[in-house]
Amino acid sequence: MKTVVILSDTHYNIAPLQKLSTVLSECDYIIHLGDMVSDGRMLARDYPGKTYLVAGNNDFSGGEAEIVLEVEGRRIFACHGHRYGVKEGTARLVSEAKKNLCDVALYGHTHEADVHEQEGVLVVNPGCMTRYSPRQTYCYLVIHQKKAVATIVDLQGR
Repeated sequence: MKTVVILSDTHYNIAPLQKLSTVLSECDYIIHLGDMVSDGRMLARDYPGKTYLVAGNNDFSGGEAEIVLEVEGRRIFACHGHRYGVKEGTARLVSEAKKNLCDVALYGHTHEADVHEQEGVLVVNPGCMTRYSPRQTYCYLVIHQKKAVATIVDLQGR
């Protein structure tokens, strides 16, 4: 069994990340889906060897546009989402995930948490941690025996 903490759109608001220190220490992988990639780099420094990040539409200091990871036999496509028009829907995202032979697609950008299945792909948006959002959320993904279960966690307990 492997656990993955998925974050997105922290927008320099690192205070919530400090509340997650135990969860971040204990998980197997951390994926930051952009905006801001510098926040992800801080996570990579604090949690070396298990942190992956992609650049978002507000990231001008570099970073990969997308990555593919394999965890416990599941292939995960991770991107920020803006290049796939996720504010209008996830069809293009799912198509790209399938093109990369992935059965999990992670995205951010919309600041709205979402978990659904589409065309055999588990689609996950962890929401955001920006201070301007009514909800500060992340996703806790558990992969066990090739089954992936995503849970959205609200830091305020809502």
